[in-house]
Amino acid sequence: MNVYGIIPARLQSTRLPRKLLLAETGRPLIEYTWRSASRSKRLHHLIVAADSDEIAETVKGFGGRCELTGEHPSGTDRIAEIARRCCPDGEIFVNIQGDEPEIDPANIDAVVQALIDCPTAQMATLGTPMRSLEQVQASSCVKVVAGKDGRALYFSRAPIPFCRDRDSAEVLATEHPWMLHIGIYAYRREFLLELTQLPPSRLEQLEKLEQLRALEAGARIQVAIVEHHSVGIDTPEDYARFVARLKAEG
Repeated sequence: MNVYGIIPARLQSTRLPRKLLLAETGRPLIEYTWRSASRSKRLHHLIVAADSDEIAETVKGFGGRCELTGEHPSGTDRIAEIARRCCPDGEIFVNIQGDEPEIDPANIDAVVQALIDCPTAQMATLGTPMRSLEQVQASSCVKVVAGKDGRALYFSRAPIPFCRDRDSAEVLATEHPWMLHIGIYAYRREFLLELTQLPPSRLEQLEKLEQLRALEAGARIQVAIVEHHSVGIDTPEDYARFVARLKAEG
């Protein structure tokens, strides 16, 4: 299957303005994401989908491919524009977050493989076991519940499944029933184009989780389990820690 990795890249962000172009390390943040994703064994093509000439010039400057898009409400819509306009041969499209410079290429491979291995799935994503009560209780940490066959049953900011008769901290000491959702998606072409034509759904608007639109539309989202996930850069503190990690590595 012909697989495209697409990195949606917006110039502005609320908590950390122009974060993809921050370059205290000597390289812009978006370049680290590009380099990490380039090591994936499952991607045949990698494109940055940018909303500004400044990002486009930066990407071209380090040798990456960049396509400018129009204004869109989400990264998924930006990817759909690229799929229609630039990638007629694309069969699977992977949405890679531009602010995850330390993304594990093996995780990209895992989400692609999950979609390939489940012909009835329209989408695939990743989850990893939660190991702290703070994560379980935080609304910023999205949880996913999947069936034994890997099919996503629901995504929520609430701690699902709910532990009714036992203390959650005691449960975590011996087992890991809560799964953190990792925001990387693989889409089959036809479904990507279909999904972005649907209006925001009721549950999507309540939880502010775009993947619920797909579930409400009856799609199967296959969830692959991985052990590690990268940390996104959302705040100045996140970026400072990223810079410190790079310096520590030498």
